[in-house]
Amino acid sequence: MQTVWDPLRKKEVALTPEEKVRQSFIVFLRDSLGVPTSLMNSEVALKYGQKPFRADILVFDRKGKPLMLVECKRPDVLIDEQVLRQALNYHAVLNISFLVLTNGKTTYLYGRNKGGEFESLSSFPKYEEMLCR
Repeated sequence: MQTVWDPLRKKEVALTPEEKVRQSFIVFLRDSLGVPTSLMNSEVALKYGQKPFRADILVFDRKGKPLMLVECKRPDVLIDEQVLRQALNYHAVLNISFLVLTNGKTTYLYGRNKGGEFESLSSFPKYEEMLCR
């Protein structure tokens, strides 16, 4: 079994197709958006009602409040309404400002507007810009 080092969990993990997407997105967040590795977590355990979930990647602000959720899927999984609903369930627990859905080929970014509703965004803000939103 092939493994990869997860800098967020600080351990070797199985290199599944979904894990490849997750690790690639961690690098994008760090290198392209300037998100400090120390302010990201992966595979975060959550509960929605009584049902346990695992958020793929969470980005936090400097006070430790969840800022962005990234839901990763295998490249062969379509990013559809079901994936969006899953991520919105996480939002109900976390109250995040940004939501990302990706399978490594297709990526959707949403940000909350002043009315609190998610709207599609055409480009990713840098980490410092996320903090100001």
